[in-house]
Amino acid sequence: MSSHSSSPRPSVIQLAIKEKAALYAAYIPLFSEGGMFIPTTREYQLGDDVYVLLSLPEDPQRYPIAGRVAWVTPGRAAGNRTQGVGIQFPKDEKARLLKLKIEELLGGHLGSDRPTQTI
Repeated sequence: MSSHSSSPRPSVIQLAIKEKAALYAAYIPLFSEGGMFIPTTREYQLGDDVYVLLSLPEDPQRYPIAGRVAWVTPGRAAGNRTQGVGIQFPKDEKARLLKLKIEELLGGHLGSDRPTQTI
C-alpha cells in the first residue's frame, strides 16, 4: 500500500539576503503574516506550497518557512519587474517571530516610499 498523496512535494528555495536594502526590496508587509518576494525563473502557480530556507543580513541562522505562492510576476513583466514569486508566510509562531525579526531589522525603512520588488 502506498501512502503517497497526489500533490507533489513542495519545492525548496534557498534565499540568502545579504543586505538590508535587498531585504527591504523583497519583504512583503502587505501580507498579514508577512511574506517574501523570491526572484526565480521557475514556473509556479498561485497556491503552490514552497519551502523557503531564508538567511537574513548579519545573521548566520537559516529560517525554514513553509510558505505558499500568493502571486506570480511572469517573465517579461511590465515595468521591467523582476520575474519571481511572492511567498506568503504561514500562520504559525515561527513565521510570526521571523516577521518580527525582519521588521525589526528594517526598522524605519518600512512604509517609506522607496521602491520595492513587490506591489
